[in-house]
Amino acid sequence: MTRTRDDDACPGALSLHQAADGALARIRLPGGLLTAQQMAALAVAAREFGSGVLELTGRGNLQIRGIGPDPAPVAQAVADVGLLPSPTHERVRNIVASPLSGRVGDFGDVRALVGRLDAAVQAEPDLARLPGRFWMGLDDGRGDISGLGTDIGLRLAGDRAALQICGRDTGLLVAPDQAVDALLGAAHRFVAIRGNAWRVNELPDPAVLFDGAVLGPRPAPTHRPPVGWFGQHDGRVTLGAAVPLGVLPARTAEFLAAIEAPLAITPWRSVLVHDLTEEVADASLRVLAPLGLVFDEHSPWLSVSACTGSPGCAKSTADVRADATAAVAAGDIGADHRHYVGCERACGSPPGSQVLLATPDGYRPRQPHP
Repeated sequence: MTRTRDDDACPGALSLHQAADGALARIRLPGGLLTAQQMAALAVAAREFGSGVLELTGRGNLQIRGIGPDPAPVAQAVADVGLLPSPTHERVRNIVASPLSGRVGDFGDVRALVGRLDAAVQAEPDLARLPGRFWMGLDDGRGDISGLGTDIGLRLAGDRAALQICGRDTGLLVAPDQAVDALLGAAHRFVAIRGNAWRVNELPDPAVLFDGAVLGPRPAPTHRPPVGWFGQHDGRVTLGAAVPLGVLPARTAEFLAAIEAPLAITPWRSVLVHDLTEEVADASLRVLAPLGLVFDEHSPWLSVSACTGSPGCAKSTADVRADATAAVAAGDIGADHRHYVGCERACGSPPGSQVLLATPDGYRPRQPHP
């Protein structure tokens, strides 16, 4: 793919994107992790300085739209709660991790690796040159993150970590305590050879990022978020809720924060609330479900997503969120995941989904880029 510029224009909390509805700030959340205090602060910032909603992205981050001409208060609010630890690296802290890791399921635990990898990336000045679209994935062995096709990453396999490129195993295994160094080496190599490529799959031979890599088959994409009531290993409970179209009203975010429990934003535009007693989990579910959060794993909302569309995006030819909502209301959503988009850029398209492109005559399937 031929690029016309060396770097992409992905926004951050300091470098904002000017959209049709105002400026947009994107707050990176390595591993999707944030505290109740941080969620509350972002909800206040969205209400006081933005459109009044938080948007969940397909990389487990949060963004605030509709920011006025002075973005400084939003950046300050983000920094005040510890979500802006490195002004130079804020756009490149793109790390996703299995969100139930260490709590639910008979798999490994990547939670400590998230913090180690994030700190290591920030400590490398050269990695500030990574494109804002480059992301790294930590899969605990259940295959959820591998299915996203992150640029580089790992999958825990017993007492070893399988290194990955675009979600594909490379045939290389390392000890978990060597995994961060291996990923950093691959990131440095990408910076050195990428030219104007934004993503690893744009390289002529992605396998060059790891010496001796032989790429295996592409993993099956994962579309459905962990939704419902999950018993943790320690006897406590995680609640998983889908957020329809990734739009979380500030008021709902404040209710989530009021539970005063650890939170995680997933790459499937859902939110997890961890470490609850059964009593608190039951009370929380009763409060949150009427606010529009989806706890039913059979809900059609789990099979549909959309880009911002009109009026927020000047390039969009349709209000795709309204059209997606109408399709859900009409029962016009099948088992396959659909992603509605308003232009050929197809922002936020999940891997392997059916992308429907708005046209003057309705929607048509969009052909994937070569």
